[in-house]
Amino acid sequence: MKIRTMAAVFAAKSAGFICRKMGRQGVTWAGKIALKINPDILEDLSSQVRKKIFVTCGTNGKTTTNNMLCAALENEGQKVVCNHTGSNMLNGVVAAFVLAAGPTGRLDADYACIEVDEASTRHVFPGLKPDYMLLTNLFRDQLDRYGEIDITMNILEEMIRTVPKMQVIVNADDALSAYLAMDSGNPYITYGISKPVQKSAANEIREGRFCKKCGARLEYSFYHYSQLGDYKCPSCGFARPEIKYDAHDVKVGDQLSFCVEGKHIVANYKGFYNVYNILAAYAGVRTAGFAGEHFGDMLRRFNPENGRMEQFRIKGTGVTLNLAKNPAGFNQNISAVMQDQAPKDIIIAINDNAQDGTDISWLWDVDFDLLGDASIHSITVSGIRCQDMRLRMKYVDIPVMLEENVETAIRKRIEDGVGNLYVLVNYTALFSTHNILKKMEGEKE
Repeated sequence: MKIRTMAAVFAAKSAGFICRKMGRQGVTWAGKIALKINPDILEDLSSQVRKKIFVTCGTNGKTTTNNMLCAALENEGQKVVCNHTGSNMLNGVVAAFVLAAGPTGRLDADYACIEVDEASTRHVFPGLKPDYMLLTNLFRDQLDRYGEIDITMNILEEMIRTVPKMQVIVNADDALSAYLAMDSGNPYITYGISKPVQKSAANEIREGRFCKKCGARLEYSFYHYSQLGDYKCPSCGFARPEIKYDAHDVKVGDQLSFCVEGKHIVANYKGFYNVYNILAAYAGVRTAGFAGEHFGDMLRRFNPENGRMEQFRIKGTGVTLNLAKNPAGFNQNISAVMQDQAPKDIIIAINDNAQDGTDISWLWDVDFDLLGDASIHSITVSGIRCQDMRLRMKYVDIPVMLEENVETAIRKRIEDGVGNLYVLVNYTALFSTHNILKKMEGEKE
């Protein structure tokens, strides 16, 4: 088995190198090849992690939260294995370990921070056996792949129960996530925001409006956004649990700030949703036993990358790239864009490849009418389903330009825009758009 592990690591690293030379990500191929050679490679390598293994699950915020937790642990002097690129199915998880291993198949790591697709937990958990699960939230996502939220919750609960000692670090403000953690029987730790911060739009989609315990309609004293807020069931008494890591004095604007456990946390990001991502990572590093004294230093240096509010500078234009792949996430993206009151151009690229989900009916649940603001100089729709996106915008009486090719759309807005460009893409458009922006950033003016 040792020889098979060495062979798997060598082959995976070679495949990854070749793919990178060809300008491709190559992560999933590396994992796929390693599993072909040694089907037990994940168990072999993950068992070498000296301390603890974290997995991060949830509909939105997985990549940012997982990478932030990894950076926080590294800032504490720990060596960490992490699937930074967000490749979160079995092949991507395996690749994180084989690409981090040495040529003899030895892994030098204190911790592992692994983002895992919810449906893929069935394939990942048997070999990984995590010590902690960070659960961000549960929203409707890719109906043709996941179905309704109940299906995702059933998969997660089934897999959580297979690791009964695993602690679940859960967003207490999400009734679905909190119920899942509480009902699983596993030990759990909570984080959240106990007091209202900003007014939530009345027409937002509210998932999980009914109590998972008894079926009665939940009552909310307030919402943060979507179904996140302070809830209780008038019938059976199910309610938001007590919050251990509670963010208060939350400020949202050009930067985010809040206090937790007497520490003042500041981050140069936009978007209220990022308060939850930062708080989740903080709860993770504290649960690992660290005091979190260096957490603020980490945030000052942390670059989200991977298309999560990623910043580029091209010919004098500031470009922000962000992933938006479901109604709740898109609404929070729009909210973050609108916090910038300066004139701006927007490109929205929508694909319907298999990884995106071929059902794009979710676009009709996004509050695109919020983009009818005087600060928006132009909106361009792009990607495979640009015509569908143009139709969606027509129904809220917002004029758009159509350009199917994303690179062409970006170049046009760089040339005739206002110097402030937001590019919002769904999943399969993310990597290619990132590469386009990197290439353009390196071009001579």
